[in-house]
Amino acid sequence: MTYFLFTSLFLVSLALAVRPFLTRRAAAWPPEAPDPRDDVARAVSSLRDLEFARAAGTIAPGDHARLRALLERGAFAHERTDRSAASPAPWRTLLIAALLAGTAAVLVVVSLPQSAGDRAPGEPLTGSVAAGGPSLAELERRAKADPTDIPNQLALADAYLEAGSLNLAATAYQTVLARDASSVSALNGLAIVLYRSGESRGALVALDRVLGLRPKDPDGLFLKGLIQYQTQDFKGAATTWQLFLDVGQFDARATMVRPMYDDAKKKAAP
Repeated sequence: MTYFLFTSLFLVSLALAVRPFLTRRAAAWPPEAPDPRDDVARAVSSLRDLEFARAAGTIAPGDHARLRALLERGAFAHERTDRSAASPAPWRTLLIAALLAGTAAVLVVVSLPQSAGDRAPGEPLTGSVAAGGPSLAELERRAKADPTDIPNQLALADAYLEAGSLNLAATAYQTVLARDASSVSALNGLAIVLYRSGESRGALVALDRVLGLRPKDPDGLFLKGLIQYQTQDFKGAATTWQLFLDVGQFDARATMVRPMYDDAKKKAAP
C-alpha cells in the first residue's frame, strides 16, 4: 500500500510540474482600444429609429421614454476588461507539485520502517516468504528422475516430515545419508523423525553426530536439550541449552528455552 501511494503521488506531482511547459498556449491578439465614435454612432442611430417609431405611433409613450433613457444612459458606458480568465502563474503549479512530493516522502519515511520491522539477515523486506513452492508430487517426480540430486532428496524428505509421513521421511533422509554421511540437514531431520516416533536414544545418537560435525548447530542443540530435559537429565539439558542460548539468542525458540533452562539449572543444583 505504501509503495502504491508513493508512486501515485509522485506521478501526480510530476504531471503538475511539467504541465505548464507542455501546454501549448495560443498567442493572444492585443486588445483593440474601444473607439468612442462607435458608441456615439450606435446611440444616434438607435435614437433616430426610436423617434421614427414614436412619430409613426408604433410605440407607446411610456415605452418610448424608458427606451430613450436606457439608450442615453448606456451609450457611452465602456466595457470593462475581464481579467478573471487569466491563467495562474507557473510557479503556483510548481509549488503544489513540491508540496505533494514532500508529503509522499514523509509518508515513505514514516511507514517504511514499520513495514520492514525486525528482519533476520536475508529475509524479504515484507517479512514474508514467497508462496507457491513445488508440490509433494512434483518433489517425488524430481527425486525419482535424479536420485543423485541431494537438494531434491532433502526437499522431499522435509515435505514428508511436514506432512507427518514419518516412515517415508526416514527413508528419504537415509537415502541422502547413504550418499553424504556428513549431511547435517539429513541428520537433524532423521533425529526429529526418531524423536516423534518415540526413539529418543536413536535421536540422541543422530544429534551427537550433528554436534560432532557442527558443535554450535542451533537445531541440534535445541532438540538435544529438549530430550535431555524430558528424560530428566537436567545437568546435561542446562549445559546444552546454555550453549544454545549463546549461539541462538535471537532464535525464535529462545523464549521457550529460557524458562526450561532456568528450571533445569535449579534441578541440577546439588
